[in-house]
Amino acid sequence: MKKRPSYALTSVDNALLLLLMLRDQGTVRVSEAAEELGIARSTAHRLLSMLVYRDFAIQDDRRSYAPGPALAGQAPEQPNQQLRTLLYPHMDALCERVQETVNLMLRVGTQTRFIATVESTQVLHVGDRRGTILPAHRSSGGKALLAELDRSQLEQLYRAEDSDRALPDREWKTLLRELKSIRESGYALNQEKTEDGVSALGMCVHGGTGQALGALSIAAPSARFRTDLIPGMVREMRTAVTRAEADVQTLTLP
Repeated sequence: MKKRPSYALTSVDNALLLLLMLRDQGTVRVSEAAEELGIARSTAHRLLSMLVYRDFAIQDDRRSYAPGPALAGQAPEQPNQQLRTLLYPHMDALCERVQETVNLMLRVGTQTRFIATVESTQVLHVGDRRGTILPAHRSSGGKALLAELDRSQLEQLYRAEDSDRALPDREWKTLLRELKSIRESGYALNQEKTEDGVSALGMCVHGGTGQALGALSIAAPSARFRTDLIPGMVREMRTAVTRAEADVQTLTLP
């Protein structure tokens, strides 16, 4: 039988117990964490916020907490593994055609999580982004995925008064205009909004029910991301997405 250390730190113990809850349950709400650990909701919120900060957790649309990339090796999500497996050949082919790095990302709440990358072979290229988390309203794939939501869903994410994710009025209005444009064009751009010197084009991949399963992006050094090349990249991306969607018709994500 394991003996509890005489020098046990309660806050560390609670954080580790939260990690186990995330691993075993998949999602955890603040109220559930507080009840399970016998602590105040405010304490549970602070602990979960630290796990988010260190990439052990991500907050989703329902304001629950799900395993983050730092837990990916311990709690792999089977549908995401299937999505990677099915899309990887199409990502590889797209990378070969455009000679730029191709990423696959998912949206979790107001963030996008990169789950697969095919790197360009060019000397100057965007590197592997697997495990990276970026704000959805700034990344190309994140914006493409946000454009799939209706106004009420967007307001729940970005305008809730008690949310620390709420956008200022000006940024909110800019986002709405940009999402309208994305719905019309079918693709999203990120020109150095998340990283200096890096630009990207993103497009959603849909399953058989029309659900957006994730988004692909072409990421390139901004020096090569010229305006006159964007139409060609859009054509190649649409070809890749069309072919990919034929392979994911029966796949659904939680």
